[in-house]
Order: sequence, then C-alpha cells, then structure tokens
Amino acid sequence: MKIFPQKQSDPMPVLVFIVLGLFAVATSAEEDPLLLSDACGRDISTLLPPPYSNSSFFTCASVWNTFILRHSQSDNILTIIVSAVYTSGWIGLGFSKDGMMVGSSAMVGWIDEFGRAICKQYYLQGLTQSEVIPDKGELHLTDVPTVAILHGATIYVGFQLKLAGRLSRQQILLAFGSEYPVQNQLCHHDDKTTIVFDFSAGYMANAPISIDDMKKNHGALGIIAWGVLLPAGAIAARYFRHLDPNWYYAHIFIQSMGFIIGLSGVLSGIQLHGKMRVDIPIHRGIGLFLLLLTMLQVMAFFLRPSKDSKFRRCWKCYHHVAGRLILFLGALNIALGIQDGSADYCWSIAYGFILAMVLITVSVLEVLLWTRRCERKTEPPASK
Repeated sequence: MKIFPQKQSDPMPVLVFIVLGLFAVATSAEEDPLLLSDACGRDISTLLPPPYSNSSFFTCASVWNTFILRHSQSDNILTIIVSAVYTSGWIGLGFSKDGMMVGSSAMVGWIDEFGRAICKQYYLQGLTQSEVIPDKGELHLTDVPTVAILHGATIYVGFQLKLAGRLSRQQILLAFGSEYPVQNQLCHHDDKTTIVFDFSAGYMANAPISIDDMKKNHGALGIIAWGVLLPAGAIAARYFRHLDPNWYYAHIFIQSMGFIIGLSGVLSGIQLHGKMRVDIPIHRGIGLFLLLLTMLQVMAFFLRPSKDSKFRRCWKCYHHVAGRLILFLGALNIALGIQDGSADYCWSIAYGFILAMVLITVSVLEVLLWTRRCERKTEPPASK
C-alpha cells in the first residue's frame, strides 16, 4: 500500500505565499531627515529670558506632531527648548537609555489652572503614577533656571543640562497629557513616542521608525495573524466541510496568509527586541515556539497522507492538536504582549472585542454543527 497518494492538491499556492512572505517581511520605508518646519522660523527672542532668547544660536527641528525641538550645544552644556500646541495638561521630553519609559528622566512643563508656569524633572521609576517621582532624575541641571511660557496656543519649556561631554545620538521620549498634574503627580499621558535624535546634526537620526511605532506594528501583525486569520482558517476547516472542496481551498489560503503575517510579526518582534533590549522571556519564547509550530503545520500539508493510508489517522490527530495549541498560545501571547508592552487601554479593548467575536462565532457554529449531526442520526434509513 502506498502511504502517499500519487496526486495531491497543488501545493503551489501555499508555496508562493510562503516565498513571498520570506522575501517581503520586515521591510520599511526609510525617511529623509526632517526639514525645518515653519514653526522654526518664529522669533522667540522676545518671549523667553536669556539664554533661551538667543535664538540665533539654536538649531531647530520638527520632531513629532506639533513638537518643535530647539537646542544649542557648547562643550558640555546643552540648552533645550521644546514647544508644542497647548490647551491644558502638560508636555514632556525625556532622555532614555533604551527607548523605554522605565528608567528614564524627563523634563515636564505645564501652566496650571491659576496661570502659574511650572517645569520639573521627573524620574520614571515604573509605569504607575506613584512611580513617576517629581524633583528626581539623572539629568544634571545647571544653575540657569528652567522656564515654561505660554504664548498664544504654544507652550515653550526650556532647560539647560550639564553633560560629561558633547551629546550626539540620543533616544528621546516625547509625551503629552491633557490633565493637569495634581500635587505635582503626573496623570497618564494621552500619547507618546520615542525617537532617536542626533544633537550633533540637528535632526532625527536615520531611525526610519520609532520604537513606539515598531511596537504598534508588531502588535497589529500579531493580532491579525494569531487573533484573526488563523482562527478564521480553523473555523473554515471545522464548520464548513459540507462546502467541499471550497472549504479546503479557503482553509489553505487563510492559513497561508496567517503564516506570512505571523512570520512578519515574529521578525518585527526580533527586531524590536534588539532595539529595546528588555527581558520578556515568556512572550518572546511563546512567539518563537508559535513560529516553529506554524512551520511544522505548513510542512504537514506537503506530507499529508492519502485518505486510505494507515497513517492518515495519526496525521489528522497531530494536525488538529497542533492547530488548537497554536490558537490557544496565540491568544495567550497576544494578551501577554499587550501587558508587557504597556499598551494603551484601546489595545486591550480592541483585542477583547475580537476575541469575544471569535468565541461567539465558534459557539454558534458548534451548536449548529452538533444539531446537524443529531439530525442525521435520527433520520430514518432511506427506503429501498
């Protein structure tokens, strides 16, 4: 007896998807250094006190959203003015060793409800509000007073640092919040980003994508692959077998797309891990194990025995168990990634909605499947 059939379903569609995925993943468009924006041409010499008013000595760059960064560096003294559109709350600029918030020191400025200008240093010891400590940090301020001034709809926050030497490439945190600090305790930010800024050149270094954007891309790829496509492919295989052979082609196509996007997500995660250099062994380990399992599933397609083979039953058992394990670990790892990445609440809400829809769909289809099976068992035998 032949274990494998002479003719099987054409594997070329799956092979094409895999090849395209291997050559197309982890690509991103590089951006040119940001040019000076129109806001950099504004004369601030009459707005700020010395030395911040010496605008001719400052290099200016638009860095993120409405944030403008002006800086002047002489030997080991770095003078910085950060400005942004302001309505309420606070804006901040932090220095980070690894691009992460935890362990960084930030200068934060705001105008309180009574019109008082405040600029303080904060040490980000952790992610909770109580771990953002005011009047502490690793930034060495000079004797020049810090400044925070509101002019029109723009707030200007200035400070001067004493460094060990001239600063070149530096990972910078930018953030803002719409709520006023209460007793100098910062409220949660509305948005934030991480950039690599070259203080020697005066513009953002050739980092084509910020760490925050990399985290968002990695999370989106993971949710699409492990949270949407792979469950959809499994649903097609279990609940639509009566649509033979269309269910099979749909299953292969959807799972192939899930594999490609999942591979892209794993590669982006490896790249992100290299930039962040943080220790998240459980999330990383599960991700690599998932990649291995999905590769084995793809290989299993090419090694699928014929229907009359004695190995067919073993193959189906392995394929089903591995598939269910992938779906479970995929959902678990998405939740771990959202937690480890300190993602905003919208990520938890979005994935919670997706997971709920998948579970509801599976529950309804499972009931319909067993209903059909029971009806078949109770049907009287056809009359001869």
